[in-house]
Amino acid sequence: MNKFIEGVAEKFKQFKPTSWAIDNRTAIYIFTIIITLYGVFKFNTLPKEQFPDVVVPTISVTTIYFGNSPNDIENLVTRPLEKQLKGISGAKVKKIQSISQQDYSLIIIEFNTDIKTEVAKQKVKDAIDKAQSDLPNDLTTQPNVQEFDFSEMPIMYVNVSGDYDGITLKKYADKMQDKFEEFPEVNRADIVGAPEREIQINVDPIKMQAAKLSFTDIGNAISYENRDISGGLVEVGDMKRTIRIKGQFKSVLDMQNLVVKNLQGAAVYLKDVAEIVDTVKETESYARLDGKNVVTLNIIKRSGENLIATAEKIKGAIDEMQESGQIPPKDKLKVVVTGDQSKKTATSFHELINTIIIGFVLVLLVLMFFMGVNNAFFVALSVPLSIFVAFMFLPVADFMVGTSVTLNFIVLFALLFGLGIIVDDAIVVIENTHRIFANGKVKIERAAKEAAGEVFIPVFAGTVTTLAPFFPLLMWKGIIGKFMIYLPVMLILTLAASLIVAFIINPVFAVSFMKPEGREYEKPKHEIFKASWFWVFIAFGIILNIAGWHGFGNFLLFIALIAIVERYVLRDIIHFFQERVLPSLMNKYEKLLKWILQGKRPAYALVSLFVLFPISLILLLARGNKMTFFPSGDPNFIYVYLKLPVGTKTATTDSITSILEKRVHKVLENEMPQKGGIVESVITNVAVSANNPRDNNRSTQSNLGRIQVSFVDFEHRHGKHTKPFLDEIRKQMTGIPGAIINVQQEDSGPPTDPPVNIEVSGDNFDEISKIASALLFHLDTNRVNGVEALKMDVDLLNPEISIIIDRDKAMHEG
Repeated sequence: MNKFIEGVAEKFKQFKPTSWAIDNRTAIYIFTIIITLYGVFKFNTLPKEQFPDVVVPTISVTTIYFGNSPNDIENLVTRPLEKQLKGISGAKVKKIQSISQQDYSLIIIEFNTDIKTEVAKQKVKDAIDKAQSDLPNDLTTQPNVQEFDFSEMPIMYVNVSGDYDGITLKKYADKMQDKFEEFPEVNRADIVGAPEREIQINVDPIKMQAAKLSFTDIGNAISYENRDISGGLVEVGDMKRTIRIKGQFKSVLDMQNLVVKNLQGAAVYLKDVAEIVDTVKETESYARLDGKNVVTLNIIKRSGENLIATAEKIKGAIDEMQESGQIPPKDKLKVVVTGDQSKKTATSFHELINTIIIGFVLVLLVLMFFMGVNNAFFVALSVPLSIFVAFMFLPVADFMVGTSVTLNFIVLFALLFGLGIIVDDAIVVIENTHRIFANGKVKIERAAKEAAGEVFIPVFAGTVTTLAPFFPLLMWKGIIGKFMIYLPVMLILTLAASLIVAFIINPVFAVSFMKPEGREYEKPKHEIFKASWFWVFIAFGIILNIAGWHGFGNFLLFIALIAIVERYVLRDIIHFFQERVLPSLMNKYEKLLKWILQGKRPAYALVSLFVLFPISLILLLARGNKMTFFPSGDPNFIYVYLKLPVGTKTATTDSITSILEKRVHKVLENEMPQKGGIVESVITNVAVSANNPRDNNRSTQSNLGRIQVSFVDFEHRHGKHTKPFLDEIRKQMTGIPGAIINVQQEDSGPPTDPPVNIEVSGDNFDEISKIASALLFHLDTNRVNGVEALKMDVDLLNPEISIIIDRDKAMHEG
């Protein structure tokens, strides 16, 4: 009867999944090997990037209507489109912004983040279709609807220079562009600062009139002659041959001898009435590297692709093209990569990985002092195993996030944040197993089963309460929510995975490897060199290092080194801690508890906690700490954005940008690359790629200029800070009338609106423009501390020549 009762009690103490795992240890070991290999595979193949690609359902509508002023564009194009866009139903529109410029209309529609981009795009297209009847019939281009991707920022700049003319450099840049855009990871490669070939036909009006020709005659003659025409098929013996009439011009000479018209048997050649010049178009963009003209390719990767792998492909393609002769070799054509975002990402990525590894080692060392060497190793293994199990649930993470999860800083920070929490479950299970095991007095199988059964409910409850605060973060709305959702998702999956490891894998390890502990059970120190696993770790560590897997190879070698250090150094220290220090600490803690639980002291302790809370808040506020959502440290990049009045010629914008560029060089003159300073490069763009990537308007504008200062990696700065350079450059960017100049560092975190927005609304545009201008002037003259930039989203500097016709005089003059 007693045996029956004991059997029933033992059964109820067990946790069935744990008992099954212990009884089927071989299957669990195979499962562990599989998830380890899968975890390593996923870790190496997951796309790596600095920050998550935030997909915001933002749609742009662009319309071109040549020959119209901004006011006409506003009335004829922008307002009819806005009228229909405001009536979109079935999808919540958060904000609509519009920009009306000379010949150009841009409307940005931002939807709530819970709307899919495809749905938002279709809704906008439907609204545009409804507005077609209200738009002019002679639009230059119909409204173009596109997705607005915040990740479309260059990941690097490929600068091409050498002793060649601009056309030749452009030809080499075109070849590189074609090569780069073949890669599936690359969205596009924009060429900046390259001249374009142009054939000019400068007609002499007097000669044209004498020859009784018109511009239409000349245009038609060139159009009809400059073409290849298919002539069908002709039979040649037993074969059919394709006939093709080739008439495209190959040189200026071909054009000069073009017959435009026959007048009474006399042929009029194009050279008789016009001068044909093979030249280049008026420069539409400029690019300079460290003050010297270059042709630049801005490399933009596709959303969700591996940043580091994409950058390596680009660099490898450049070397391959120069070695294979597709472009001139390095001693003739200089190709310099600057602003490489992958370098900082790779460095920070490896630093964070090293931090995780160091954290794992510290967890292992701390556990050794409290749980012994073997038990500490079982528990520490739960860290990588929990991460690997979490990787198996990545499809669930993809569903929760709404897009494919990448290995970005938020994900890695979540893993680092949960490093100490992951081991909690395993500590309780292994420590309870060790207590019941009692150095061999109870069979290890029974001890492991009973230990898991006893603590499952409290451990499960503790894990759920730890996870509970993170579930509300899944409901975080807006762009910030899209950006930060990776943190709670990965923490929830990793901590849930730690339960599986603690109750399925760790008990199996304990059954196989837990041995009685104490001085009497320890083997001599030199026995470590006779252990087969020790030499296996060393052998595999060396093999993996030779194969290029340095991280895992070094980790195995480090474990072997830890084993030696534990035997010859830590063992005596651990014994001293467990036999002297820990009992002393526990005794003092016991005395403290007895003292605080006497009389009314528990009530006083409880009241003191409630008193300390407001005091701590008061002290925190008294310090006057700045409140920032995403703190920014020393800048890695400094950007100078120049905006001149709309309509400013590209050459004029370039001349003003050159002045600012010289000021920047003067501030950084002792830190330039030629002097071994901390500046990597100074890149200047005018018109193309000159706007702020976070701005809604990304069109090419001749009135924009941008200067980008790139600094070397942090470890190569020799302790120098870059923030003072940002402040000094900001001070120097003044004194240019009519220019709006903004100096800032790279953004940290997701794209957000400015901290303070003041909106002025009304029906009369001229009136609200005056009010907004007056408000801007008032704020600018009474500057508030901490304000870096003041600007309006409406450009009122639109120079326009208005011709007012006197209708009476016009009718009188006929």
